[in-house]
Amino acid sequence: MSYTTDLGIYINGSWRRGEGRDVHEVVNPATGDVLAELPLATAADLDEALDAAERGFSHWRTVDVNARAATLHKVADLIRERAEAVAVLLTTEQGKPLAEARTEVASCAATFDYFAEEAKRSYGRVLVRPTGQRSLVLKQPVGPVAAFSPWNFPVNLMVKKMAAALSAGCSIIAKPPEETPASTSAIMQCVIDGGVPGNVAQLIYGVPDMVSRHLIGSAIIRKISFTGSVPVGKHLLKLAADGVKRTTMELGGHAPVLIFDDCNLDNAIKLASTTKFRNAGQVCISPTRFYVQEGIYDRFVAGFAQATKAIQVGNGLDATTVMGPLANDRRPPAIEKLVADATAKGARLLTGGERGDCGNFYLPTVLADVPMSADIMEDEPFGPVALMRPFKTFDEAIEQANRLPFGLAAYAFTENARQANLVADALETGMVGLNSFAISYVDAPFGGIKESGFGSEAGAEGLDAYYVTKAVHQY
Repeated sequence: MSYTTDLGIYINGSWRRGEGRDVHEVVNPATGDVLAELPLATAADLDEALDAAERGFSHWRTVDVNARAATLHKVADLIRERAEAVAVLLTTEQGKPLAEARTEVASCAATFDYFAEEAKRSYGRVLVRPTGQRSLVLKQPVGPVAAFSPWNFPVNLMVKKMAAALSAGCSIIAKPPEETPASTSAIMQCVIDGGVPGNVAQLIYGVPDMVSRHLIGSAIIRKISFTGSVPVGKHLLKLAADGVKRTTMELGGHAPVLIFDDCNLDNAIKLASTTKFRNAGQVCISPTRFYVQEGIYDRFVAGFAQATKAIQVGNGLDATTVMGPLANDRRPPAIEKLVADATAKGARLLTGGERGDCGNFYLPTVLADVPMSADIMEDEPFGPVALMRPFKTFDEAIEQANRLPFGLAAYAFTENARQANLVADALETGMVGLNSFAISYVDAPFGGIKESGFGSEAGAEGLDAYYVTKAVHQY
């Protein structure tokens, strides 16, 4: 399948293409080739989208929940029908292996199906009152939503916000990343063809700072949902404060992994070395800081490094590829700088540590005995780099895991049930994986604490984020 060059923005029921707008070059991260030019929204475009979202909300909030659910199920069906085409687009412009792209697209369909049904279970409450009186607690849609999502899982993260907002009865203006417009637009076309009105769900691309200031500064927008870096999240929170906007912030992490000496070592090595390099490590919950108990440290590090060396790196469209390129040309030099700093300060480079021959490739990298003074122990690499350090005691492991201001995800491997409970209680993160790295499910809340953000996406908690609570008292 050839990559589409017919890109645009979707406002008030119609696609807008070119027409003198500034453009962004979309680049294939595996080859460096320019794929297409993406038109960027103007201030006038954003004003039109805002006006449409206000009208769309007035209508959509009154649509019967069963009718909304049927529409979202139709969207899910269309995504499944078009899944292979969308996955190819996703791999071409983002770089991840096609198998991973297929999984991501499938998750979009599952998310629409889940929220289609979950909306029917967003119950209020009836409070106990004397005869003849009633007190009700109602959940109502918050209003028009501005949603900002990143390039690492572009279709999945856009859909997490869109499906929940539409399910609750909100209108939404989605701004996915400019790096991956063909795949996100293909999902948007499923939303359109599924029957969601053109003023209820809209899709724009543009200069990020201009778009965020314009949308968040509008009185029409009642809620902001953002997935991305901590610095950008803090910036958007400051903008949102002026209008006291409701926000959901899913920000960065630097996930620790505690490997205790009573774990199933072979299983821990297999799962860790596989999961670390998924999406080239460009995952907010990617396992990165590996703290391994002294008695098994050398064996774990050696096994992990051996497995890493066997990873096939290449174009995501090649069937043999296990890890593709980084998504943009900013990432390789950033990772290169962090690795150079770590090795200069005493870390042992066991494999990787260099760029590929072309495109945005950086080889899977393992660093052992990484000193605490290394910048990479403080700054999330957001790439294919695993960091290894030994620990002696349970308390030391917990202290190291919790010492950073991030609190998104953490993992631990132990066969001791009591120790597993203690670890789960002690880790200061929004999500914990025990003997597994699988922590992202459509029916479970996904979110962090501390500087990794607040609020949840997915699960019933993710739907609640798009409601306001109203108490009604009748005498």
